[in-house]
Amino acid sequence: MNLHWLSIAPLGAMFVVATALPINMGVLAFVGAFLVGTLVAGLNAKAILGGFPADLFLTLAGITYLFALAQNNGTIDWLVGLAVRAVRGRLAAIPWIMFLIAAGLTAVGAVSPAAVAIIAPIALGFAARHGINPLMMGLMVIHGAQAGGFSPISIYGGITNKIVAKAGLPLSEMATMLASFGINFAVALGLFLLMGGPKLMRKQPAQFTNSLLDQIPQVTHAQSGAQVFGDAEAEAVTEVQRVAQGDSTLIKEDGTPQATGARIYQVITALGLVALAVLTLVYKLDIGFVSISIGLLLSLLQPNLQKAALGQVSWPEIMLIVGVSTYVAVMEKMGTIAWVGDSVAAFSSPLMAALLLCVVGAVISAFASSTAVLGSLIPLAVPFLQGDGGVGAIGFIAAMAVSSTIVDVSPFSTNGALVLANAKGVDRDAFFRKLLVYGAAVTVIAPVVVWLLFVVL
Repeated sequence: MNLHWLSIAPLGAMFVVATALPINMGVLAFVGAFLVGTLVAGLNAKAILGGFPADLFLTLAGITYLFALAQNNGTIDWLVGLAVRAVRGRLAAIPWIMFLIAAGLTAVGAVSPAAVAIIAPIALGFAARHGINPLMMGLMVIHGAQAGGFSPISIYGGITNKIVAKAGLPLSEMATMLASFGINFAVALGLFLLMGGPKLMRKQPAQFTNSLLDQIPQVTHAQSGAQVFGDAEAEAVTEVQRVAQGDSTLIKEDGTPQATGARIYQVITALGLVALAVLTLVYKLDIGFVSISIGLLLSLLQPNLQKAALGQVSWPEIMLIVGVSTYVAVMEKMGTIAWVGDSVAAFSSPLMAALLLCVVGAVISAFASSTAVLGSLIPLAVPFLQGDGGVGAIGFIAAMAVSSTIVDVSPFSTNGALVLANAKGVDRDAFFRKLLVYGAAVTVIAPVVVWLLFVVL
């Protein structure tokens, strides 16, 4: 057997095992890197660990740590409450408020399922109480979370941008971010118009209570779906769900601060998130160091939140991506990445190769981790993206990013499972079928559409 296949086959097996069993794919990848690196490639431990992505580790740890602090001190609850009250009872605006809040959460560092876990119970509670289509509301939340997912200071954005930069490809952080936001916004607009949005616009404003928490139903934990047990993103949601149920350290059950100084801390935290964006986007400082520095300052102000925030760092997510990245580095040392790229380019035209990778990314991501797909498939495309075949790297990265994440509406993904679990007053079987049909349609259509928009045109 070709030595390259001896490294590709284990990667495929990792996706299968991590999807079917409650085993973190990062653990599988580290073991795979060790076995393949030593037994097949003849590498020693130092050479294998040379592929460990220290910058990605710090980025993921720093921004999830900062987000955990913002969630625990009530800043997220406070900002959500301000946004909901700002619409003054206009029902047609509620789905868009939920869309934008979910986008904002992922844009500043929340993993996508964590944002959905926070917002979906609120959004679906509103939907049940005020006669809004629950399917439309749930899908708006998911597409919102995906829309903000590729900002330069987000989890997906940080992973993708570092992989692309390491590969030496042309990098446009704004292009990927705008592509993801634009596609998800367009889909959300279509859902809004087709699933009852115009009817909501004709309704009279509803009366909301002053307390945001009065509108939040008990969170229902999703208990089914492959990703719920096989995806590190789902494992990272547990602590966030606990906080979303009202267990914030500084927030009372009636939605008011525990102490008079709590609001000051929340304002400081919000300013810290703004500072993160300015320092990384304007002054080009490293996002990992900046986020963990801001987190330290917030911890010094509120030392009692330090322990909980460290426990909420997305360690399973971090293990997954650094493990897969280390394994991919072993494949690079073996020459497998270049071999695959050359093989794909020779199989058909570069345009068809790009479409094939987008479709593969969408199908795998519908059942497995989006971050793992991005971490493993983008490097495979590097050889033909560096050639003169006419495929633009920036457009392809945008297409790959969108097609690998927009499919998380599937009920077999963490996001889809959370929406299914928190839907109120619906026939569960019928709701599941609708999510399944929609997810299947997106998985088939989205890769072709984004390929046409960002690669062909």
